[in-house]
Amino acid sequence: MSKQELVVLGQDTADGCCPTLLTAPLDEETATGLAKVFKALGDPVRLRLLSMIASRDGGEICVCDLTPAFELSQPTISHHLKLLKQAGLIDSERRGTWVYYRLLPETTDQLAAVLTRPGVSAEPAGTAS
Repeated sequence: MSKQELVVLGQDTADGCCPTLLTAPLDEETATGLAKVFKALGDPVRLRLLSMIASRDGGEICVCDLTPAFELSQPTISHHLKLLKQAGLIDSERRGTWVYYRLLPETTDQLAAVLTRPGVSAEPAGTAS
């Protein structure tokens, strides 16, 4: 199984802040890493799975609770979860016969930092006045 990591942006900058799309062009390596994550998010099923995992009380959810929410087979759901995991968006832990998934917030935080305009605080969609 391939272990891919999202490149941490801005680690070598003096102020420790991540560059955004509006402050500097992305280098090839960073763009390639980000594209893998965005590609994983580019499917409605994977986006819903990530949302279900991220919004779960307690921070984790059993695959047995994810599968019934979709009209897809268990192997298809497992494939989508595998892609989210390879993109560094989620992690998993096997407990007995079940697998529990949890969000890796550092990856979503990095995506948010790259997409945020300099000097603008992020507000949830629909809350700006």
